[in-house]
Amino acid sequence: MPLASPIPDMPKSTGLLASELIKLKNLQLTGKLVSEELMLGIHASKRSGIGVEFEQYRHYEPGDDPKRIDWKLFARTDKHLIRESSTESDKQVRFVLDLSGSMNYVENGVSRLQYAQILLASLAYLCYIQNDQMSLYALKDSVIQTVSATGASSSGKQAFQKILVGLEKTVAGGIWENEGQNIKFPEFQSKKKEQLIFVSDFLQARNEWLDLIRSLASPYREIVVFQILGDQELEFNLEGFYRFKDLETGKEIELDAGSVREKFRQSADQYLQQLKEALQIPHVSLVRARMSDPIGMVLKSFLTKRKG
Repeated sequence: MPLASPIPDMPKSTGLLASELIKLKNLQLTGKLVSEELMLGIHASKRSGIGVEFEQYRHYEPGDDPKRIDWKLFARTDKHLIRESSTESDKQVRFVLDLSGSMNYVENGVSRLQYAQILLASLAYLCYIQNDQMSLYALKDSVIQTVSATGASSSGKQAFQKILVGLEKTVAGGIWENEGQNIKFPEFQSKKKEQLIFVSDFLQARNEWLDLIRSLASPYREIVVFQILGDQELEFNLEGFYRFKDLETGKEIELDAGSVREKFRQSADQYLQQLKEALQIPHVSLVRARMSDPIGMVLKSFLTKRKG
């Protein structure tokens, strides 16, 4: 059950933290800052056409052929960068954001939704740099809602701007209880190569999230699930009496945190392990992140893992 009570400050890690990026109050800028942090030193193995799997960039050095400078990137970043390959994507990248009530969970002044917005803005900027096709969907009120659809302008600056506008307007609330096998959504039935990137806490009452992923898994479709969790959701280091609130149903309960700590930790560990095992499905990968993790670090770890 998501926590609603205040919690103690957590130690900061190195890198751009979500709490610092939120202060900029500009999704385009935050997405650009995080993604550009990744452009140097990230290597990809084979280029498969997915926007978030890009080649290594490095600064131009005297002696380099000026023709190798990515001038499109220079126009956007004002930096002379060279990339190893100019192969561009021909696949569709679909971002899918959970907007159920538990995305309103807050730690250290950062909500899970805000963290997810910055993460997706950063991924969208990487797709923009690669000129990838991209679109945005939301999971809310037990249906999949189209926020920014595919079409003639589904790549480049216009698509990037549409996704940013869509992200800025998102509001979380309600529950997600639709069983995945019942979903009928034409755009998700395509047999063209594509990638779905889910961002959610992946906390479920039954198997509603697993059902959704299983129903969408396909040899034509790579699915990446970013599971965003709070430190207290994993460690539960609270002391004393607290009122806990389920952010989706509104139900509340008062408990002595110390008396339920071990049982909570055991249940959480068991659930996360079972979920990890259940998601060992072909073409599906799980990426776990804490809300205290710098977003750039999360994405770098993900991209490095994909290389391997």
